[in-house]
Amino acid sequence: MEYIKQGGDILLKTPDLDLDETLDCGQAFRWERTGGKEYHGFMLNTPLTVSAEKDFFRFCETDEDTFVNVWIPYFDLETDYSEIKRILSEDSALSKACAYAGGIRILRQDSWEALCSFIISQNNNIPRIKGIIGRLCEMYGGFPDFKDMNGISPDDLAPLRAGFRAKYIADCVRKLNGGEIILEDIRNLPTEEIRKILMTIKGVGPKVADCAMLYGMYRIDCVPMDVWMKRVMEQFYPNGFPEFVLPYAGIAQQYLFHYMRTGT
Repeated sequence: MEYIKQGGDILLKTPDLDLDETLDCGQAFRWERTGGKEYHGFMLNTPLTVSAEKDFFRFCETDEDTFVNVWIPYFDLETDYSEIKRILSEDSALSKACAYAGGIRILRQDSWEALCSFIISQNNNIPRIKGIIGRLCEMYGGFPDFKDMNGISPDDLAPLRAGFRAKYIADCVRKLNGGEIILEDIRNLPTEEIRKILMTIKGVGPKVADCAMLYGMYRIDCVPMDVWMKRVMEQFYPNGFPEFVLPYAGIAQQYLFHYMRTGT
């Protein structure tokens, strides 16, 4: 990874990053394509317009401090994905998936934003998920801290048009504000313990818990199981991933998910 400042922009040169594959693959819901190779979005309430140009990525109108402290971690730019793909490609199916969508990176999202977003994602499609999250941000003038939502009821969330998910959001907010779940405290526990704790929230099952851990806590051993990943596992890994894949299982599933959904 190399970068330089150019006026008010940061120009980044890095391998193994594709904006479409990373920002439009269902791991985050606050990015919109604003041009052929340009996206605008947020990490919590920090905005960014980023574009892919011939030899670099342009991070528009962002200062170096924000780039270093927000966007380098968010895009996981200090992780060597070339090495991870080399390891994963020892498996034949993963070799094809890595070659097909080698620009995917796991976005290191805020743990609360990821948890809330994936509660909203249940039995939902991406445009509707984005709509609900957009209305949530309109209601609060930005993505709210759960503390700002203290005491919220499902009826209070009616303007979101979130349906049955409103009661799940309200229960999550109640548990976080009541101290029953402290996200910063649980993120370093063993994965199975975190999963059990998150599943005490109404409506949070294994898939939502694993999404919250993978994308909001960077627990890259988590493999959220949706219909696509169930097909992958049945077809290629009926006995589970090979041992050498397990430390990177969450990254592996991202390659496989994208490959199975769009490349086969």
